[in-house]
Amino acid sequence: MRALIQRVLEASVTVDGCVTGQIGKGLVVFLGVGRSDGRLEAERVAEKVAQLRVFSDEGGRMNLSVEDVGGELLIVSQFTLYGNAKKGNRPSYSEAANPEVARELYEYFIGVCQGRGLRVGTGTFQARMQVHLINDGPVTIMYDSES
Repeated sequence: MRALIQRVLEASVTVDGCVTGQIGKGLVVFLGVGRSDGRLEAERVAEKVAQLRVFSDEGGRMNLSVEDVGGELLIVSQFTLYGNAKKGNRPSYSEAANPEVARELYEYFIGVCQGRGLRVGTGTFQARMQVHLINDGPVTIMYDSES
């Protein structure tokens, strides 16, 4: 499972002109599900996202998590995180999970995050989405459960 995590001041997702999810201060999590992923990986990534210390403390050091600051999550499915462009110019997505498995794990991941008490907004699985965000910092972290 791969998560591209961005610290934001605000963010929203729009599908067909309708906002499906929006947050204030928090993290946008672009989530890709791989072929070998299961619930354990979803739980591990959710814990990492919730506890990742990327928010500043009183001294200006990135020492606080989204849980610590009462921030929110905007979780957006993104299978293209498994795009491999090593050969040729068209990325291969052979390592991405099939849509049925990916949807189940995406929804499970959302539930795990909500179970931690985090307010969660979402995109729409397999939809063409427009993501609007104000990256704060900028701070962008890539996390791969296989690493």
